[in-house]
Amino acid sequence: MDEIDIAWASEPDLDDPVFVEGLPGVGHVGKLVAEHVVEEADSELVARVHSEHFPPQVTVDDDSVAELAGAEVHAVDTAGRDLLVLSGNHQAQDNVGHYRVSNAFLDVAEEFGATELYALGGVPTGELVDEHDVIGAVSDPALKDRLADAGVEFRSEEPAGGIVGSSGLLLGLGGRRGFDAACLMGETSGYLVDPKAAKAVLAVLEDLLGFDVDEEALDDRADEMEEVVSRLREMEEGPSPGDEDLRYIG
Repeated sequence: MDEIDIAWASEPDLDDPVFVEGLPGVGHVGKLVAEHVVEEADSELVARVHSEHFPPQVTVDDDSVAELAGAEVHAVDTAGRDLLVLSGNHQAQDNVGHYRVSNAFLDVAEEFGATELYALGGVPTGELVDEHDVIGAVSDPALKDRLADAGVEFRSEEPAGGIVGSSGLLLGLGGRRGFDAACLMGETSGYLVDPKAAKAVLAVLEDLLGFDVDEEALDDRADEMEEVVSRLREMEEGPSPGDEDLRYIG
């Protein structure tokens, strides 16, 4: 296999599509959004991207059929903009691989004439979050006003430490290659898979691109995770000391 192998699956007729990335990352926020859009909207597999920079493994489906680790791009037909949605279970494992695989993703986007790009992810707060703000970063300052109108917040020097992995490189490399690129990051604790943060990012993306998908499945996952979060909060707070307990303090 070549270092990067793009296996084309179809040639959909797309009108000025927008490239949307949602690979695993903090809270799996971007991954949840991308997979939800692909599952809930009218989608078609366009390409599979394989690389020796992905983990050396296969996934096995319900029929015991193996598929080499990689990423998938689906064309998604919505009532708003046409989308090219990148999803998968892995990112590249090394620095060089991150750059080369990210450039391959951009090659796919350019193949279909996409000039606009949204990388989706999470920004860790280090604590459990009730209100999930969406933080933004852009390749060009001219893009900020439109995103701010959709509810995206821009905070000086945040996220601290920058944006790593595919989301960061698609923003940086995409900007250098002429894409109007933005990264949308839902605030999340960073400890758990976070469907509520994914819902916040999805709402912004829907507003920006003029589409709407059923959110019931994402709501169900959010309800399940809320139960987990409630138990964690109970563990953090611990039992309140009784009067007798207070006698032994100090």
